[in-house]
Amino acid sequence: MIVKLAAIGLGQLCMYELDTYDSMDGVEIIAGADISPQCRAQFEEQFNAPSYENYETMLREHASQLDAVNIVTPHTLHYKQAMACLENDLHVFLEKPLVTDVEDAHNLVSTAQRHDRVLVVGYQRHYHPAYSKIKEIIDSGRLGEVHTVSCYMGQNWIRKFPDAWRTDPSLSGGGQLYDSGSHLLDTLLWTTGTTPVSVAAMMDYKEHSVDVNSSLALQLKRNGQPVTASVTITADGVQDPDTYEGLNIWGTKGRLTYEQNILTVSERDKLTEEISIDGKTDFQTLLKKKLQDFIEAVRGEHPPTVPGSFGQIVVALTEAAYDAHRTKSIVDVVPYLDANQPSQV
Repeated sequence: MIVKLAAIGLGQLCMYELDTYDSMDGVEIIAGADISPQCRAQFEEQFNAPSYENYETMLREHASQLDAVNIVTPHTLHYKQAMACLENDLHVFLEKPLVTDVEDAHNLVSTAQRHDRVLVVGYQRHYHPAYSKIKEIIDSGRLGEVHTVSCYMGQNWIRKFPDAWRTDPSLSGGGQLYDSGSHLLDTLLWTTGTTPVSVAAMMDYKEHSVDVNSSLALQLKRNGQPVTASVTITADGVQDPDTYEGLNIWGTKGRLTYEQNILTVSERDKLTEEISIDGKTDFQTLLKKKLQDFIEAVRGEHPPTVPGSFGQIVVALTEAAYDAHRTKSIVDVVPYLDANQPSQV
């Protein structure tokens, strides 16, 4: 099966992704859409395919020819763009976050299910060998019953790109918590196999319109048992362009630590063991893995590794965290997971 693909949002990241798709056997790039004339011109020259200023025109002209659409646009635009594609019976790959509204997340996932279309959110850590190993260790029971987790992420972009769309809440939906922080929340929940129960949050916006620093206190649940967790995120770090992140997990039998690409496990009455990580972890390798996974899911070879339902849970937790900060209270995440935005928190 040749997968015929279109793209919405033709910026730098999407062009990397389109290059990757173009290198795959059985993928044909049909059309693109972007508000930028320069991006459209680059796309047309590189892929010899037509481009459009708005995605609605592209879908009118090409939906009947397409199988799937790749979307890389500002966060608050995701919902309408992805919904339009799903309603045209097209499979959708969305860069994170899925959307920036709980009800929108629920509607998008429900629409994909109703149309029997693949909806994937681009959380590439699911393909990262270190995080896969962390999940494997936890699920093996080597740490015993997981009860406490702490994780953090630092990245330098708020001072370097103060006027980027990410600092405009009408486009980003929020700051670092919705940006790279979305990856960290997904990683926390996925590797530990936990569900968020409640959240408290402290945020520092500095002089910006979006959150720069965030600290979350979480109550999670794993196999019916409580897990206490903390999350710290900053956009005012020193790493450029890489992120600096770490994870500590405590269980009844041991502790796991992952920092600066070093994974160790400490067990009671045993020496700390460094766990080898097999496989490449560079940007291009992970990018190709997640896009190949999407194409294989579109062909029906297997279910998607990161379906939209993963993104729905992260959106629910993120929105609950913003409400916790706004109301200076501990917020129950369960109603958000049920897609019923509380009228009063």
